[in-house]
Amino acid sequence: MWRWALLLLAAAVLRAETVVFLGDSLTAGHGVAEREAWPALVAERMQGPFPAWQVVNAGISGDTTAGGLRRLPRLLERLKPDLVVVGLGANDGLRGQDPDRTRENLRGIIARCRDRSVRTALLGMQLPPSLGPEHAQRFAALWTGLAKDENVPLLPFLLEGVAGRPELNNPDGIHPNPEGHRIIAETVWKFLEPLLRKG
Repeated sequence: MWRWALLLLAAAVLRAETVVFLGDSLTAGHGVAEREAWPALVAERMQGPFPAWQVVNAGISGDTTAGGLRRLPRLLERLKPDLVVVGLGANDGLRGQDPDRTRENLRGIIARCRDRSVRTALLGMQLPPSLGPEHAQRFAALWTGLAKDENVPLLPFLLEGVAGRPELNNPDGIHPNPEGHRIIAETVWKFLEPLLRKG
């Protein structure tokens, strides 16, 4: 009997699939406990309908699209994910980086994933108009253009319903508090669920 149990356990491990959230402090959960960050909350939602999937939070505070592109090969080699959800770009925009450069870095991330037959999805970002309307508009446009060109799923704005609302953010006004992360988790879950069903 125990041999059958071991075989079933081995089969479950072999069927395990992995989604990696590649991001910055918004993904890492800066200012909240790890269990309160939206990737952990999404992982909880996945347990019932998608027990074969596991979540890896690969968010690093301060990271940029260039940083994500540099560390991606090691993540792909070590984790062998089935899906990489990219939540990078906010720091690029806040630091005034040319949106064309951000686009090319994201394109590189998608290409490296494709080289390993790994699906990708994008979590789009928007910038406050205080950084200049032209820069904010170019930054917003890069997401839709890239998603269309590369034929990858796009969540238009990760912080939809959270950005700019003091009651949903930490005192810095940038990083969501636990309630903000709960809203983000619901937004990401609605976006992610259909992608997992296709997996």
